[in-house]
Amino acid sequence: MSGRGAWLLAGLHQTWRRSLQVRVVTITLLASSLLVGGFAYLIADKITNILLENAEADVDARLKGGAAYARKQLGLYKQPQEAQFQETVDGTVNYLAGGDPQQTTGVVIALTADNFSGIIQQRTSPAVDNLGSVVSPELRTTVAGGDVASQIRTGRLGEERTKYLVYGSPVPTQFGQVELYYLVPLTRQDATAADARATVVATGVALVLLLGLLAALVTRLVVTPVRVAARTAQRLSAGLLDQRMVVNGEDDLALLAASFNQMATNLQRQILRLEEMSRLQRRFTSDVSHELRTPLTTVRMAADLIFAERDEFDPTVARSAELLQAELDRFEELLTDLLEISRFDAGFAALDAEPTDLVPVVHRVAERLAGLAERVGVEMELDLPGAPVIAEVDPRRVERVLRNLVGNAVEHGEGKPVRIMLGVDDTAVAVTVRDHGVGLKPGEEKLVFNRFWRADPSRARQTGGTGLGLSISLEDARLHGGWLEAWGAPGQGAQFRLTLPARAGDRLTTSPLRLVPADATLPFGGPRDGGLLAIGPGTAGALAVGPASAGDRAEARP
Repeated sequence: MSGRGAWLLAGLHQTWRRSLQVRVVTITLLASSLLVGGFAYLIADKITNILLENAEADVDARLKGGAAYARKQLGLYKQPQEAQFQETVDGTVNYLAGGDPQQTTGVVIALTADNFSGIIQQRTSPAVDNLGSVVSPELRTTVAGGDVASQIRTGRLGEERTKYLVYGSPVPTQFGQVELYYLVPLTRQDATAADARATVVATGVALVLLLGLLAALVTRLVVTPVRVAARTAQRLSAGLLDQRMVVNGEDDLALLAASFNQMATNLQRQILRLEEMSRLQRRFTSDVSHELRTPLTTVRMAADLIFAERDEFDPTVARSAELLQAELDRFEELLTDLLEISRFDAGFAALDAEPTDLVPVVHRVAERLAGLAERVGVEMELDLPGAPVIAEVDPRRVERVLRNLVGNAVEHGEGKPVRIMLGVDDTAVAVTVRDHGVGLKPGEEKLVFNRFWRADPSRARQTGGTGLGLSISLEDARLHGGWLEAWGAPGQGAQFRLTLPARAGDRLTTSPLRLVPADATLPFGGPRDGGLLAIGPGTAGALAVGPASAGDRAEARP
């Protein structure tokens, strides 16, 4: 198929899928065409059969009368050799033909005698030479045997080939039997049947077109309000909450428009209410975070002074000073994260992208968390390229994302190694952080990026986390136009993958590193436990059931 044909076929397929009116009209035309076509065929066939039956009845009646007349005329002779016998044969044929032996059209009368072929000459009126082209040998044999027979046969007796209705009857005489044939042309009947078929077809075509037009008009009455409702709904979804449908009349469509408008009004009221509540909530969070800065600074100064002198206190007071210092650190982190979240919620977060080598960024994150890893007994393994990995990113935000991912892996590593891998291709860079802790239970991969969510609420935090780290990391990945994805399975640990475009503003299609680790097993020969939470730019997250195969190096996004 040529490119133009494929393009046309694709356009027709798209129109069929998108237009309800086109589908209804097309189905109506096809159904009505089949119905009218079948009806037209039956009518035309019935008319043809009636015309043929009338012609057969007429010829049969004429044949009986002609056979009786011929028997009466030829019954006077005892031998065909008698004088004036041939003149009687000629006169009989001419009389049965209407009395004009020179006529060249119309019914052909033939009188033959197969048993006396050498004695009685064949006579026809009008005179024709090739009677055998119309009267078949089988018919002549049947009539010569004493039976009346008929057939429809096309032959050339004159200048044009013509379809004839041929009837033959035996004519008994004193000396034996002769055969009388009537050859009636069916030209008039065929013309009448053709006219009837043309009339039925023309009427059927006109009826089909009328039905198609009627279906188009009726469908338009229904589809137009639906299209208006769809366009209005699209504008509403785009934020134009004041859009409404025009209500005309009092029918069902008018009721639909009125109900739609009422729904839009209620939605607008509810959305405005929710927006106002969200705005107040964001403002409250931001104001509280800012307002807490001042008393926190004062408390921090006093706590630092107490913490510095803790060795001179009673052991119980000294321990209280240490706990106060740790909680103040966590409180400061929480305020910082709340301010960052409020900036994301308000849409004020900005990306300061610049060409950055990610290898030193990964090293810096690993060095800062080395002390924590040593305290919890976790070894960090780095798998980094030897060459620089340059990407247009915001280094502060990328470092914060990696710090959250690595810190989370160390916290949940259960004393087992944490592996950090950096990969790059022509369009993207990716970092995976793999731990071998308890992993994620089925369904938890959909919750891991929620704010303040914890896999085990009863478990004490070793890192003093705020519960907002992964949520902020997700927003940072979105701000870059990248993906932050998580995989986990019970007893097999978890792996997080950060994928960013190598050039700011590019759209990602694949990742240089696979999300599902190579050492993940397939229990019972089935799909891996756990799920895959693939979160891309502009989306809240999508669950893809069934992780990638163990042999895949790069993973394409849907």
